[in-house]
Formats: sequence, structure tokens, C-alpha cells
Amino acid sequence: MDYNSNRFVQKKYGIMKVKNIITKVLSIALIWIASSCDSYLDVNENPNNPVDAPISGLMINSTYESAVNIFRVGDITSNYVQYLASPNPASSSDTMDPVSYNTTWFRLYNVMTDLIVLIEKAEEEGAGHYQGAAQVLMALNLGMGVDIFGDMPFSESFNFETVTPAYDDDAQLYELVMQYLDDGIANLQGSTTSSLGEDDFIYGGNVENWISFGNMLKARYMLHLKELPGYDANTVISALENGFTSNDQNAQVSFFDEAENPWFDVARDNANLVLGGWISEQFIEATDGTTFGVEDPRLPLMVGATDDDEYIGTVNGAGRGDAPEQGARSTLVVDQFYTSLTSPILIATYSEQKFIEAEASFSIDKARSYQAYLDGIIAHMEMLSVPNEEIDGYIDNPNISMGVDAFTIDDIFKEKWVALFLHPETWNDARRYDYQYENMDLPANLNPDLNGQFIRRLAYPDNEVNRNGNNVPDVTLLDRIFWDVQ
Repeated sequence: MDYNSNRFVQKKYGIMKVKNIITKVLSIALIWIASSCDSYLDVNENPNNPVDAPISGLMINSTYESAVNIFRVGDITSNYVQYLASPNPASSSDTMDPVSYNTTWFRLYNVMTDLIVLIEKAEEEGAGHYQGAAQVLMALNLGMGVDIFGDMPFSESFNFETVTPAYDDDAQLYELVMQYLDDGIANLQGSTTSSLGEDDFIYGGNVENWISFGNMLKARYMLHLKELPGYDANTVISALENGFTSNDQNAQVSFFDEAENPWFDVARDNANLVLGGWISEQFIEATDGTTFGVEDPRLPLMVGATDDDEYIGTVNGAGRGDAPEQGARSTLVVDQFYTSLTSPILIATYSEQKFIEAEASFSIDKARSYQAYLDGIIAHMEMLSVPNEEIDGYIDNPNISMGVDAFTIDDIFKEKWVALFLHPETWNDARRYDYQYENMDLPANLNPDLNGQFIRRLAYPDNEVNRNGNNVPDVTLLDRIFWDVQ
């Protein structure tokens, strides 16, 4: 699915004034033109005659596109971590075949191109808060790209001197991710000639929330390095001390009637027989009491029941079997938390942060880890508006509140997997965890080239191979990203 940049969104702070809508539509139209000139992928455009866009318009497009990139990557990885399953047997999304994700690659580079321009223009104008927010978003998009592809072109990608840029090492790109976060936080804490406002679709100009977001992302990316020399859990925890303090600071972009949430579109299309968004049997059985012996009150708020008011999943790789109608299997359905017309795309949440804290502190302060684990569950349930008595019932279950002594790292990964439903960060967790989730089996009809193993990275897109084949790394789907240590 492809969601064009000129389909814009607005953070819901109240009723939107018509003049603001018109202003933002025009701004995004300008950015769409500018983006098509600036990206190194658009080799037929004239880079010597770009359209000059204001930093406000660049901010609109960059906050929106960063959020939709979360969807684009999550739409790929949700089958790999068995949130979703294809209704069709041996579908490439389930069986981990090499697929060319040209659009995802292109959109990551398009927003990074706009961010390069935004960072430079903001620096020239002394707009430190715009520059800092753009640097945080650059870290997000670059980190997301490295996490799924590994080595990527970056140092030669935005100067228009070559259409065949060299690939930079993934570990070195991660150092750049961390540098962008440090610089972004510093600029957000400094002076500015222009203040962020409604052109910021994530926080509506709240600079303190941007600073917290930057620190939360630092913790996320540092945790990926857990198995590498130099990892320091205390450094992760220090970043979290300056991160989110509640769900009110979640980094997200909310949609409205003129710009549909893309997961809403998936659910609606499925209801119209354009099949997608079918729920994996693994996810259903992990939350209906089958696998873990406790019914999760979040299940009916996250996915749809069958026509018989049951929750029945689809086996990854096997398809729908003897259930030809979608009403016989659970799917994403419209008007739930993740799938209403105006639902937010979640970029980073307080719940995720608590699970990062739980994992980082597990080996140095297990009591803190245990409390953070419980807090992460509660934060996610409160975000979904689970009734208080149902939250209490779930937390009080001995399978959930097992006590500090019986508490394991497996409990953290399981609950984080539920709380990050549909989010691409879960695939990073799954690879770090070596896919050791309870009862997570390889899909049926697995790609034989994987030799009975789970996928470790995406294939490079066909368009990139055709344009820049001499530089594209020679890797397989089993070659690991640098942080994915055996």
C-alpha cells in the first residue's frame, strides 16, 4: 500500500479551523514537489532547479511521513512476528520469501531527504527547535532503515553528485543515529528564532515532549546493542530518566476524516473482500488463555471476533484452510483502538519505554525491572481504555504477577510483544530474542532458502539493485544486522 505525501493529517487538539486546513494542504503540496526534486532516487528530476519550501511545510511533511513509515514497516514485519497472517496459503508475507519493498525504501529516503533540507534551512535561520526535531526524526527514519536493511547509502545520498551512492556500514550508521539524537536534544534545549506549532503533527509544538521523545529513542536504540561490547544498561536507564512520564507524551500522529488511518484502510478493505489484516493464531492463543492460562482483556479491543463471536486465528503460511469467508476467522476490524478512521499511528509509547526499562534493569535491579514490567502492562491497558476492574483482574493473576523471584526475561518479551501490536520495533525484539516466544513456530510452507530458520533481514529492493547494483551488498535473508548477535 502507498499513502502519498499530499494526504495529510492533523493532531487532534479540538475542532480544526478551515483556514488551517487550507494552509496545511497547500504546504504539503509544496513539499510533495520539493521531495520529488530532492531525493537521489528521482534521477529524472533537475537537482539544480529545486522548489524552495519553508521550514514549516517541511515539518508538516516530515512528521506525517515519519509516522506513516512506521505503518509501512510494521505492515511488513507484523507477519514475521505473527501478529498477522495471510489468508492465502504460502503467501510470501508469511513464508518469509525475498520480497522487493521498493516503496518502503523510497519513502524512507524521501522523508530523510526532506529532513536533510529542513536541518540545513533551520540551522541557517537559527530555528534551533525545528533543527532539533528534524534531527530526532532523522534518527528515527535512519535507524528504522538500518534495522530492516542493514548497510544503506547515506553519506553520498543527498549531495546530487552521484546516482550510485556507496553503502555505509550499518554499525557506523548507528553511531550517526545516536549523534543525531544527541544533537537534536541539545538543539531542542537551546534557543530558537521560530517556534514549533501546528506544523508539528506529533506534539503540536511541545518542545519538552520532543526532548523526552529523543531520550526515549536513545534508550530504544541503545537496547538493540545489548549483546555487543560496550553496552551499558545504566546508560540506557539514564536516558529513560529523561524520557516519557506517562501516556500523555506518546509520540504519535492522529488522523481525521480527510486522511484515513492506514490500518483503518486495511480493516475496511478486508470487509470489502480485499483480504488483509487477518490475525495470526499465535497472537490469538497468546491472549485468549490458551498459551498462558489467562484471558487478556485487551484482545477484544485490538482485533475482531468471528461471526460466532469467537476469536480464531489463522496459521502463518497455511492460510484460511476450510474457512473461505473472513467471518470465520479473526481479523482487524474498523473502529477499534488501532483501526478507527482517526486512530493514531504510534511512533513511541510510554508502555514501550517501561518495557525497555524492565529489560535494561533486569540484571542490575530485578525489583525495579519487575515493577517496570507491571507498569508497562498497565500503561498499555490504560491507553486502550481497558476498564480498571479488568486491569486489576489481569494484573492480579499469578501468571502475570508471579513475584520478583519467579519473574523472567521471557515475561518482559511476551508482554512487550502484546503491547507493541503492529509496531515494527517488535521485529527488532524478535530477532534479539531469537524468536523464542512461547509457541512461536516457523510458518508453514517456509521459504526453503531459510534452511528451517527465521528471517533476519529484508532483501534490498529491485529498483536499488537495478540502479546501484555494483554497490548493493551481497547478502541473504539469513545474514544478520550488526546488532543481531548469535
